[in-house]
Amino acid sequence: MEYKLVCPCIFGLEKIVGFELRRLGGEEIAVENGKVSCRGDALTVARANIGLRCAERVLVEVAAFPARSFEELFQGVLAVDWAAYIPKNGAFPVKGWSLASQLASVPDCQAIVKKAVVEKLKQTHQVFWFEETGERYQIQFSIHKDQVSILLDTSGEGLHKRGYRAHAGEAPIKETLAAGIVDLARIREGDIVYDPLCGSGTLLVEAAMRALNIAPGLRRTFAAERWQTFDQKAFSLARQQALDEADPGGDFEGYGFDIDPQAVELTLQNAKLAGVGEKISARVEDITRHKLQDAGGILLSNPPYGERMLGPAQVKAIHQALGKMHRYNNLKSYIITSAPHFEEQFGKTADRRRKLYNGELKCQLYMYYK
Repeated sequence: MEYKLVCPCIFGLEKIVGFELRRLGGEEIAVENGKVSCRGDALTVARANIGLRCAERVLVEVAAFPARSFEELFQGVLAVDWAAYIPKNGAFPVKGWSLASQLASVPDCQAIVKKAVVEKLKQTHQVFWFEETGERYQIQFSIHKDQVSILLDTSGEGLHKRGYRAHAGEAPIKETLAAGIVDLARIREGDIVYDPLCGSGTLLVEAAMRALNIAPGLRRTFAAERWQTFDQKAFSLARQQALDEADPGGDFEGYGFDIDPQAVELTLQNAKLAGVGEKISARVEDITRHKLQDAGGILLSNPPYGERMLGPAQVKAIHQALGKMHRYNNLKSYIITSAPHFEEQFGKTADRRRKLYNGELKCQLYMYYK
């Protein structure tokens, strides 16, 4: 079966996700604001779930049509061959959103979609009541400018749930965003990476996994793996391909520092859970007092913003310390922050900036190539 994959992502990472999907076998790549779509088979779906570093989910679109009334919505959903996706005992909750459309009430749309799916399954499964005690087939709908998209979520938990971060420190960076920064920093095998404010170690772990070509989804499972209606061999094959392509013994060095001993411990624990514990070291260190020894390499950092209980003077001191570390140690630096005066305090104008979102917070990724 051929699928249309739709992969939502953080605004600003769309092109990266497009390149990832192409590498994983996707065809007819289409990049839009906040999502990337492509076409592929069951193996593409499995490879995308296991291998995408920057996407949030892998959805498959089962229908797309215009609708300006509840009747049009009902008929569009009813036209789908739902039995090809959902068995008699499957659970099929519905969620979604509507924007700039005639059908503005999300709860009403949710009820209409559910009713249409039930009616179609009644016809094909020849039953009149669904216990929904089996595996979960999450249905999603989106309605934008009266255009409806009906999708199934093949991922289950979001793709940022890699399986290595059981605990996180204060204001952690999302794994998918960290992976995007790593991609923009062009981390490769043999690189040396520093994070002087490592928190729970997400940037370092994502950098190590990228450098060693360790797929982010190798240590977790996905919703479609348990679907009766999906080719189960696809995930086994995709997982084996990812294992064959990984190079866990490759060259990479990651060094983390943090003033908080608990953060340092979290970094070491998470690196071990991710399978890169031997590649990452961390120790307690105050960035405002720390000095590298003309180290070379790449600095990645998600410094505390004003929202994180630090006063302006503390934030400024951290930015100044990052600037000194960059200038005195021959480092390339990639720093994400929402602080308005970062470049002034860092002491240098960025070679390039990239607008990114850390949760709901609009940030800038400041990129210094030397």
